[in-house]
Amino acid sequence: MSLEEYKGVYVFAQQVDNEISSIAFELLGKAKDLAKDLNTDVTAVLLGSGVKDLADKLAEYGADKVIVVDDPELKVYRTEPYAHALSSVINKYKPEIVLVGATAIGRDLGPRVSARVATGLTADCTVLEIGDFPLQPVPGQEQKHNQLLMTRPAFGGNTIATIACPDNRPQMATVRAGVMQKIEPIKGAKAVVEEYNPGFTPDHKYVEILDVVKAVTDTVDIMDAKILVSGGRGVGSPENFKILEDLAEVIGGTVSCSRAVVDAGWKPKDLQVGQTGKTVRPNVYFAIGISGAIQHVAGMEEADIIIAINKDADAPIFDVADYGIVGDLNKIVPKLTESLKAELAAK
Repeated sequence: MSLEEYKGVYVFAQQVDNEISSIAFELLGKAKDLAKDLNTDVTAVLLGSGVKDLADKLAEYGADKVIVVDDPELKVYRTEPYAHALSSVINKYKPEIVLVGATAIGRDLGPRVSARVATGLTADCTVLEIGDFPLQPVPGQEQKHNQLLMTRPAFGGNTIATIACPDNRPQMATVRAGVMQKIEPIKGAKAVVEEYNPGFTPDHKYVEILDVVKAVTDTVDIMDAKILVSGGRGVGSPENFKILEDLAEVIGGTVSCSRAVVDAGWKPKDLQVGQTGKTVRPNVYFAIGISGAIQHVAGMEEADIIIAINKDADAPIFDVADYGIVGDLNKIVPKLTESLKAELAAK
């Protein structure tokens, strides 16, 4: 493999029902940073059926070029045709870096594509940067420059690993939703659009989609919430989350939780914040009865304002909080709720 042949930062632009997923815009934002360090450009790879019109939207969020594979076989996500399409694009265009969102689709697609193009894949990354590998010079070992350094939680979130792929290309990573920043859209931006189709020959690996059943829910995705009222083990019981729900209702917020709460079976996984849950960036984050372990903080430290309530004055959560209250949450939260309710009623 001649590594010099591989150029450019490529992003798999996931779309569902001809609507580009938010993770694609986040990855384009990070791709711009990486491409600047490498003095190269950003290419979005758009797979689907009847999706050509989405190219300009990708350009607004940072794509210099869009490669479109448009085919009826790609109308609904299926592993085999999508893996064939993306691996064919990689083999033809030889990108240096390929980023895929760590969504249900991306986690299925990424490993299969990396195997087909004979490279490695670092899954569920939270930090991406260009640097030297090994990170520190090692006697007798070549230190390679301009490598993609991929950081992710390891061992159940108890440690952080930085991984590189110095001897194979492309360097591939799946990236957690919510950890990368979109750029401000550039209105009217246009990208160079190139259509490519490797051809599809359906076989026994092509599953047949008989029906698509979409879940209907009135629950707000915590990644989209502007105000989160998050509870930890210190809340004491699932019934006690009622006082958090009352606070959230008054201020127009959404209830979320820590991993300990999910592990105890008090709340569903969809509401978990942290390295093994979701990464959130609300305007206001209430951390109630949450000690502030590094795994949890990694998922919410980018909140604009963090308010912590905990009876332990030495809890690590106070190190990242903008405002902290030491005391019994069972007394503090109901009083806070009543005060806010009265304040809002007065207005």
